[in-house]
Amino acid sequence: MVQLGYALSSEEHPPNDLVRYARAAEEAGFSFALISDHYHPWTDRQGQSPFVWSVIGGIAQATERLRLGTGVTCPTFRMHPAIIAQAAATSAAMMPGRFFLGVGSGEALNEHIVGLRWPSAAVRQDMLVEAIEIMRLLWQGGFQSYDGEYFLVEEARIYTLPETPPEIMIAAAGPRAATIAGQLGDGLIVTAPKAALVRQFEQSGGTGRPRIGQVTVCWAQDEAQARRTALEYWPNAALPGQLGQELPLPRHFEQATELVSEEQIASAIVCGPDPEKHAKAIQEYVDAGCDHVYVHQVGPDQQGFLDFYRREILPRFGA
Repeated sequence: MVQLGYALSSEEHPPNDLVRYARAAEEAGFSFALISDHYHPWTDRQGQSPFVWSVIGGIAQATERLRLGTGVTCPTFRMHPAIIAQAAATSAAMMPGRFFLGVGSGEALNEHIVGLRWPSAAVRQDMLVEAIEIMRLLWQGGFQSYDGEYFLVEEARIYTLPETPPEIMIAAAGPRAATIAGQLGDGLIVTAPKAALVRQFEQSGGTGRPRIGQVTVCWAQDEAQARRTALEYWPNAALPGQLGQELPLPRHFEQATELVSEEQIASAIVCGPDPEKHAKAIQEYVDAGCDHVYVHQVGPDQQGFLDFYRREILPRFGA
């Protein structure tokens, strides 16, 4: 049976609203949520980007059952993995058994800000491997040191540790990342229903571990309104290839999406109030091998979406 989750879009909502939406998602019946970790939004129209670790602290106090993970954190450029290890340990201590750390190799949009060279995807993935090793080392407790190709840790100890270290879910868009997820991760995160990625993850050691997929939708009272909202707030969904990882500024995404049409957005995002379309998009991830699917509602009407899913979608999947 698939578990359904909710996406907390830090690019679109102020911090107090994100905390409120997390509580509302729990009340609606969602079992888990992922919160995006950005320094910049994709476009200025989205307009937000609060510091995710502060928001997680608020969600920890506002919810009781909802599992929460970062969707996803890059622990290699903007913040050193030793700092992410401390932040994740504190979050897990505040949410016993409810917090997991989602990680990925990052986007230039968020990571270029500290002035480091933006290397190839292969190098970024190698850095991620070292970062995971460092975080797990520090979660063992005691003073730890690490001398790697990319990172150095000197006599560091995390004093505030949870009873159980947080699980690490690894995002993958290609076969090498899926292999790393299978070898090192406690689970997989994907943003497309690609069965090949899930198979690669399982063949690399991930059998029996969570496979989490993200669906992007825009619910509204009518499809025309949903399409307009999706185009206004999330045109980046229609960008092809590696642009999402390589463009460094929101204005570059705005320039790249100038020619995106409503038709293109409607092909990338489920738009409108038809429950069959929403259920079908979720089922595509289930058919690809995902056992967890979380849904990103584009735009300001989060409560309307939550009410719709509570009535029409969650019961279909046993939630």
